[in-house]
Amino acid sequence: MSTAIEGRAEQLLKAPNFCNVSTLRGDGSIHAVPVWVDVQDGRPVLNTAEGRAWPRNLQDDPHVTLTVQNMENPYEYVTIRGRVLSREHAGADAHIDQLAMKYLGQETYPFRQPGEQRVIIRVEPDHVYVNGG
Repeated sequence: MSTAIEGRAEQLLKAPNFCNVSTLRGDGSIHAVPVWVDVQDGRPVLNTAEGRAWPRNLQDDPHVTLTVQNMENPYEYVTIRGRVLSREHAGADAHIDQLAMKYLGQETYPFRQPGEQRVIIRVEPDHVYVNGG
């Protein structure tokens, strides 16, 4: 059952708050990393580079848990459980530049590596829980 990101959950994702992405490794252990996050059309949107561990994990198991804490009040957070809806290369470079503006105030992503292929990962949320506030 899909649910939309709206209200306070959407506000937390739109603000420059970091998102902890939790995926499952092949051995069943959890892999968690902080990333930048966006929200579009009621869904979380992530951007990463091909070859990194967490997007590889999502190819084997599309289930993901996202936790976004309010940087101003870390006791307030939203947890989103869902699965990968899509992976797209088209527009990924422009998207990471938008995230660089949101998080760093810079027009272009300054950490781009030669030959890096960016990918947008859209998440279909199944469960959204907001705590605190």
